[in-house]
Order: sequence, then structure tokens, then C-alpha cells
Amino acid sequence: MDNIYRNDFPLFSAIENDGLIYFDNAATTQKPYTVIEAMERYYRQNNANPLRGLYDLSSRATEEYESARHVVAEFLNAKDCEIIFTRNASESLNLVAYTWAMANLKEGDEIVVSVTEHHSNILPWQMAASAKAAKVVFLEPDKETGEFSEDEFRKINSKTKLVAVGQVSNVLGITNPVKKIAELAHKVGAVCVVDGAQAVPHMKVDVKDIDADFYAFSGHKICGPMGIGVLYGKKELLEAMPPFLRGGEMIEYVTRNSATWAEVPHKFEAGTVNAGGAAGLAAAIKYVQSVGFDRIEKHDNELASLLINEMKDYSYFHLIGNKNPSKHCGIVTFTLDGVHPHDIASLLDTEKIAIRAGHHCAQPLGAYLNVPATARASMYFYNTEDEVLRFAKVLRNIRHMSGYND
Repeated sequence: MDNIYRNDFPLFSAIENDGLIYFDNAATTQKPYTVIEAMERYYRQNNANPLRGLYDLSSRATEEYESARHVVAEFLNAKDCEIIFTRNASESLNLVAYTWAMANLKEGDEIVVSVTEHHSNILPWQMAASAKAAKVVFLEPDKETGEFSEDEFRKINSKTKLVAVGQVSNVLGITNPVKKIAELAHKVGAVCVVDGAQAVPHMKVDVKDIDADFYAFSGHKICGPMGIGVLYGKKELLEAMPPFLRGGEMIEYVTRNSATWAEVPHKFEAGTVNAGGAAGLAAAIKYVQSVGFDRIEKHDNELASLLINEMKDYSYFHLIGNKNPSKHCGIVTFTLDGVHPHDIASLLDTEKIAIRAGHHCAQPLGAYLNVPATARASMYFYNTEDEVLRFAKVLRNIRHMSGYND
């Protein structure tokens, strides 16, 4: 892919970042000028409290906020009223747990969750299960491929009331068959919650095609700002759910003793909203769409393949997950014999290479694979082949830097 995309990101041209290789895109992505400018323009030209004022400035703020909602809705193939703005995917998933799950679960029900999940898609369900005397059941993938067998899917049964799964694993990079999982959930009368935080940056998502009941993602992982996230929910489910937070703007009418709620999605957006963040997210989505998901997916796979091929012949390098580079969404998680992942990351940092090390907020997966800590390089469309080759060269020297004579 042409390196011209790097010119769209001010971070890469900053003097203090000269020579930086940023391979921590699964944690957060960099922000292009168009996103920064969209947020600045909102605060310079349209800043007022949306949805409340009757004056022109507030109307413009409302228009920009609702326009951003429309951009997200079209992006996911949803209705505007099915898009709720939150702070991040974690808040979106908690919203479902505290509203739908707490209102619908009963003693003896089961929640099926993949063991590959980020903690944000495990902890809310543990909370709901504990509160309602329900049970969390884990889907376990093949330890070599990261893929689920048909036998595992039999855990979705008549006791199941909710299935929660990530579309893409933030550790393995594997893309899960969420459309099939949603179908299996619906066959037994369960709802399907999809964590799309790692999917939306890398592939076209159609919530209607998946038939997800709920779908969550964070803006900052798709070149948008931090502090803005999205929850998609089917309208009929959202209308039946109680509000998550209570306060300004989410009400229709309040008396001393009671209240009635605003229509969806505003029922779930209490208080002053993050209109500037919404404007930035809309700009980010438009920017990434202009790059093109076919191009992004191809590029991510090529970089992952290059890195894996550069390292596969070294016996001390151990790839975590599927051996097929095209099944990693640009995520390459690994260990090196004799060197702790934290030391790998620290040594790479001395060469201005940024990766993530640790449990990646997926400790149940680490325990299942018996690898409590790993190193993770995650690449995106603005990364280059030259960066991968330089990274691999330094990585091959890490054991020598640690005192080994390979």
C-alpha cells in the first residue's frame, strides 16, 4: 500500500516520533488530520449543549450530533434510532448487562461467552450471572487454530439466554463466525451480543446480515477519538429495556415521584453528550471508508504474513493462534523462549518500536492456552513493509540483547 496515508497522520511527522514504529493498533489507532479538524471545527463553530437549546447555535450542535449518529447507522447498516453513543465498547457491553440481562435473566439461565474474550465482554456477564443466580458457560476454541468446533457450539442450548462473542479476538486475531453464532442463539431463543471493537477497523460490518441483537465498538480503534463508543441494538429490544443511567435529556416527563423516558436512542444517553467526540467519530468513519476495507484487509494480511514468514524459521519464536497469516487481522501475538514479554517490549522500545505486552485484558484465554503473558504486534493500513522488516530484524536480536548466544 502506498505510504501516502502516513501523511494524513500528524503523529508520524512529529519530531519526537521520528523513526517510531507504532505496532499497538489493537490498543488504539492514530488519528488523521480530518478527525482532529472535525473536532476542532465543532468546538470552534458549533459548541453548545445539543438537544436542549432553542437557539440557532444549539440547533447546529444538535444537527452535527445527530448527523454523526446517521453516519454510524449507515456504516453498520442500521437505523438511526438503533445507535446509542457511549464512552467506549466497555460501556456499551455494560449497558446491555445492566439493562437487558438484569431485566431478563432468571435463576438457572446460562450465558455463553467465548474464553477468547476481552475482559470487557466477560466481566459484565459475570456480574449479571451472579446477581441473577445464572451461570456463565465458556466456548473453548482449538488451542492451535483458535477456531471453534461444532461440539463447542452445542453449549448453546435451551438453557442459554444470551451469547456474547467478539467478532475478532484481540489476542489471536481470529475472526469468529458471528453470523452462525447469532443463528444458533436465536434458534434457542437467546440474544446475541457481539463485541466488534477489533472488527470495525479492519472489515465491513453489516449488523443486519450478522443478525446481531447488540453490537458494540469503540471509536478510538478506528482512527476516531477516545471517549466515544457505540452500541447498536435492535429497536424492539431497546424499547423494551429500562434505561442504564438516569438524568438530563433521557426523560420525557418528571414529577416528584416518577418519570417517563424519552424515546430510543435518547433514553440511553443521559446528561450532556460527547458531541465533539461524535463529530470526530463520523469523520473517522468517512476517512477509513475512503481508504477502503478491501484495501485495508489485504494490507493487514500482507503485513502479518510478512512478519510471520520473517520469524517462522527461528525455533525460539512461538506464534500464538492460527498458523495462517490471513486469519490474524494484522495481529501477531507471540512469545520468545527465555525472554519475558515485558522485557521484549522494553527492549523494542529502546529501538523506538511500540508493541503491547502482558495479558491483553484476556486472562482467561491466557490461562486456557497456558501462556499468561505474550507480546503483541498489531498493524494497520498506515504501517509499512519496511517497518515490519526492521521490526523483525530487531526482534531476532532480542535474545542476544538478553544475554543469549543464538
